[in-house]
Amino acid sequence: MIIQPSTSTPQQSKRILIIKFRHHGDMLLVTPVINSLKACWPDVAVDVLLYEETRAMLAENLQINQIYSIDRRWKKQGHIFALKQELKLLSTLKKQHYDIVLNLADQSRSALLTYITGAPVRIGFAFPKRQNAFWRYCHTQLVDTAAHQSMHTVEQNVSILAPLNLPQANETVTMGYSAQTWQNTQHKLEQCGIKSGNYVVIQPTSRWFFKCWEDQKFVDVIQSLTARGKQVVLTSGPDPREQAMITAIMQAFADTPQVYSLAGQLTLTELAALIDHASLFIGVDSVPMHMAAALQTPCIALFGPSKLQFWRPWQVKGEVIWAGDYGELPDPDSIDTNTQQRFLSLIPTDTVIEATRKWLP
Repeated sequence: MIIQPSTSTPQQSKRILIIKFRHHGDMLLVTPVINSLKACWPDVAVDVLLYEETRAMLAENLQINQIYSIDRRWKKQGHIFALKQELKLLSTLKKQHYDIVLNLADQSRSALLTYITGAPVRIGFAFPKRQNAFWRYCHTQLVDTAAHQSMHTVEQNVSILAPLNLPQANETVTMGYSAQTWQNTQHKLEQCGIKSGNYVVIQPTSRWFFKCWEDQKFVDVIQSLTARGKQVVLTSGPDPREQAMITAIMQAFADTPQVYSLAGQLTLTELAALIDHASLFIGVDSVPMHMAAALQTPCIALFGPSKLQFWRPWQVKGEVIWAGDYGELPDPDSIDTNTQQRFLSLIPTDTVIEATRKWLP
């Protein structure tokens, strides 16, 4: 059952809550929904409810009024503690008197939270796996998802606005950081010996190895860049496996002063500031890739057996090099995410080096 759209006006919409419980990159791709709302209704207060570990993706976004979160670490302190925290959150949300709740999540918990807010307009998606009375009861309107299979994640997210009849959508993805964050990042660059913005950021890692290229191929690309006088900054997450990958690559540059590592040393907003001031970003399908696209830093994105239609870098200034153009890739839904196989190995080194010459003469 699809409940028919209704019209909402700026006068009726004073306060809006967006709910999304997913990973870091997913949160960045929610920003077009926020941007669309603020473009049409500049005075509306937009709040976001997310998982606490993803807060940094939106923490310095000036379009957001308030961020609320569920911390999945609550359970480690016992079920009673976790229950108390959730009840406190429910009470807080109810007191906000939201006019509209946009539930972008697909969990039953998100539907219950949507309902408990008491908002007169509660919009969710009519997910095929949520065709039940509970899901319909928690929302006042449901948006059809039949077209989602041919849409990018940004377009899927923005489609939830259809019942609001906004005059236009702003599908721009934005990543925010403060002046203080950039100063902190500059200090770390200066400690490495980099005093200008003439550097290339390379993030060779992902939390899933099947999204990674071979270490030696990154070494070859970096050698090509340093031979042209470029400075290179390597980054990664704090995971020990990612750190080990960076260590392996850095071993090839023990005597090369132009290659530096800030792996595991940056917050997500500091990483955004670093990427924003770079001459070029090179990376695999990961959160930093989406950051680079959002920040309009020239970007070379190496893509493998993820769903390219859904997850290609939106509004990218650069190019996407897809491993599927050089060989056969497995179906994304069939991949064991714990595999150590690096499917991006199909991408030739020369192709990436040539792309760097195009985007960084």
